[in-house]
Amino acid sequence: MLGGTPISILITGVAGFIGCNLAEVLLNRGNTVFGVDNLCRGRLDNLSGLSDNPHFSFSTVEMTNLTEYQEVFAAFHAREPITEVWHLAANSDIPAGVYNANVDLQDTFMTTFNTLEVMKELGVKVLAFASSSAIYGDLGEQLLVENIGPLLPISNYGAMKLASEAAISAAAENNLHRAFIFRFPNVIGIPATHGVMLDFVRKLKKTPDNLDVLGNGTQQKGYLHAEDLIDAMLFIREHSEEKRSVFNIGAGDEGVTVRYIAEEIVQATSTGASISYGEGDKGWVGDVPRFSYSVDKLKALGWAPRLGSQDAVRKAIRQIVAQEAAKQ
Repeated sequence: MLGGTPISILITGVAGFIGCNLAEVLLNRGNTVFGVDNLCRGRLDNLSGLSDNPHFSFSTVEMTNLTEYQEVFAAFHAREPITEVWHLAANSDIPAGVYNANVDLQDTFMTTFNTLEVMKELGVKVLAFASSSAIYGDLGEQLLVENIGPLLPISNYGAMKLASEAAISAAAENNLHRAFIFRFPNVIGIPATHGVMLDFVRKLKKTPDNLDVLGNGTQQKGYLHAEDLIDAMLFIREHSEEKRSVFNIGAGDEGVTVRYIAEEIVQATSTGASISYGEGDKGWVGDVPRFSYSVDKLKALGWAPRLGSQDAVRKAIRQIVAQEAAKQ
């Protein structure tokens, strides 16, 4: 992958939405990919297109069980030395973590902590980590740049992502040679497993004459298609020279509202449904209704997305509608 030389990579959370897409890209570039997932939210179906590739290996692992994780990681490492880890495993259901903080403690933070422990034990020196814009909290219209502070997340998910960043930073001082921290925006595409678009499409299957929306629809955020996200992560990996490379990733525009998404989905599904909005500008506890997300650092590095938020949303809606129609 780097300098034209194939390497061996471990992806955690490989059966998830982003993990399976990343694995495909890395394999297409000639790398060996080992993948682990506890299949709590990821699905084996997401790996069906990779299973015949001789350079891909998968194991179901409960990463919060350090002994089990060590054994699987060490077995992969013995087969072909792993050069770096792309750590994507986390709880992706933010509301679930709000109601039960242990979900994010275990699936978001302890997976990171144990990954760092095993990497140190086996001498793996490079980590790429999927963080989140949720680490910033709700700062209103204040521009969210990578060095802003203090960071005050309002969800347990954001808190455990921030704690993970801190643990990775400490490891970079101790045993890691490089640490890449990617602060994700709202990422969309397929295979969709959660999110507002999938939720709306499934709601319209049940009640095709009306779409109920949490909140008043004014929530406004930037959206990035998964294809652009993966391209950005690999670009940062190949071009950033910082020991701790921390980057916001996003489309760099003002984003779109939930109202826009709802209207586009009604149109794409040809239901002609009416849309019923709730009250307030938050869809759930811990939701940040709008934020201004700076990607100037990434632009300065030389990367730009192919799709802005509107085009990314339209593409993802088409893909998700087709995905759900195929299940009928």
